[in-house]
Amino acid sequence: MTRHWPLIFGLASACAHATTPDGASKPPTPASSVAMAPIPSGTASATALATTAAVPAPAPVVSVAVEGADFIVQAKTLFRVAACGPTGELPSRFDAALVARHCDELRRAYDEYKKAWLDVAEPFIAALRPKDLPGIVVYPFGGGDLVSALATFPDASQITTISLEPAGDIRPIDQLAPERLGRELAAHRSHLERLLEKAHSRTDNLEKESQAELPGEIVFALGALVVHGGEPVSLRYFRMSSDGSIAYVTQADIDSAAHHPKALRALFDNAELRFRKVATPQAPVQVLRHIAYNLDDAHLKQDPALLAALTRVSEGGANGKVATMTKAASHLLWNDHFGLIRDWLIEHTDWMISDSTGIPPRFAQPAGFSQDTYGTFDGPAPFGLFDDRDANDFKHLFASEPTRDLSFRYGYPDRNGHAHMIVTRRWTRR
Repeated sequence: MTRHWPLIFGLASACAHATTPDGASKPPTPASSVAMAPIPSGTASATALATTAAVPAPAPVVSVAVEGADFIVQAKTLFRVAACGPTGELPSRFDAALVARHCDELRRAYDEYKKAWLDVAEPFIAALRPKDLPGIVVYPFGGGDLVSALATFPDASQITTISLEPAGDIRPIDQLAPERLGRELAAHRSHLERLLEKAHSRTDNLEKESQAELPGEIVFALGALVVHGGEPVSLRYFRMSSDGSIAYVTQADIDSAAHHPKALRALFDNAELRFRKVATPQAPVQVLRHIAYNLDDAHLKQDPALLAALTRVSEGGANGKVATMTKAASHLLWNDHFGLIRDWLIEHTDWMISDSTGIPPRFAQPAGFSQDTYGTFDGPAPFGLFDDRDANDFKHLFASEPTRDLSFRYGYPDRNGHAHMIVTRRWTRR
C-alpha cells in the first residue's frame, strides 16, 4: 500500500520522527557490503560476526550471525507493549494495567480481522497459489502491510516491501516517558485497527504512523507477526549501494551521525526484520525487508540502487523470477511516470496477485502474461489518477473471463464497491 504520492508522482520520502539518545545494547561492529539476496533459513555467512539475543521462555537463546547493530531487545519490547505479542518483557516503568487495556482492545481487533478476512481470504488464495512459486516476494507500494503479504505468501523466505515511509528509529522505546505511553499506544492501536478493518494500509494512517514517537512501520510489522503467530528474531537497519549491495548499519555509524539529525534519520529508513513461529526454534526464519523509496521514474533514474537491489533479490528465485503483489496502490502502475518499476515487475515476475492497481493488460499481455479475474469490476475506485484506457481494458478483461465469485476485498473495491482480484501469471504457468 502507498500513501497518495504528492502530485501522484511523489516528490520526497516522509521524514522520520525525532530520535533519542541511543539505547541499543550491541557494541559497534564493522560495516560491510553484502548482496541483497535471500538469506536461507537458519544459515549465515561464515565471515559474519555472531550476535546472540535471548528469546523469552520457552524458546532458547537464538544466534543470528549477521553484521550490524541488532535492535532485537527493543523489538521484543515493542512487540510485547505495542503489538501485544505473547513474548517479550514489559518494562517496569510502564503501567501494566494501561498495557493490558490496550492489548485487550487490540486483540479484539486481531480476532475480528482473522474471522472476517484472514479465515476467508487465506484458504482462497492458497488454492490459487502455485506450489512451486519462488520463495522471494516483492511488494511495491506495500508499506505497513506485512499482514496481507503473509496471508498471501505465508511460506515466503523473504518479503521486500517498498513505500515512501521510512521504517523508523526503534530506539525511542528505551527512553519513552511513562506518561506518554498511553497516547502512543492509542495512536498505534487506532492505526492498526484501521489497517485490519480495510485489509490494507490507508494513506493517512501511514503518514501519521511515520510521525509518531514510536516507529509505525515497525509496529505494523510486529502486529502482523502477532496475527500470524510469529515473533521477532532480529531487527537491523541497512543502506543500499548503487550496485544493489547492502551494508548493515553499525553502532559506529549511529555514533558518527549523532550530531547530524538528517543523516541520523536516514540510517533508520530501511529495516530488516527476521522472524519465526513463536517459541519454535526449529521453524524456518523468514525475512522482511522494508525499503523507503520513491518509485517514480525520476527518482529511480537519479538513484538506481533500489532496482539494482531488487534484481539481486530476484537472483534467489527460480530463473531470476519472484512472486509479486500490489494493492491499493493509487493506480500508479497505470501511470507513465512509474514505467521503470512496472518494467522491472514485468521482467522479473513469475506470478502476481493484485487488485486493479496491478499491471494493466496493455503491458501484461504483450509480455507473455495471462490474467485471471475474480469478483466484479465496473471501473476503478477514485483513488489517484487513472487512465481511461486501462479502466476500459480491465472492464473488458473481466467481461471476457468466466465469472468467479470473490467474497472478500483484496485492496480497493471497484467504483461500485465490488470486491475484485486479478492473478497475473506467465503463459508457462497455464
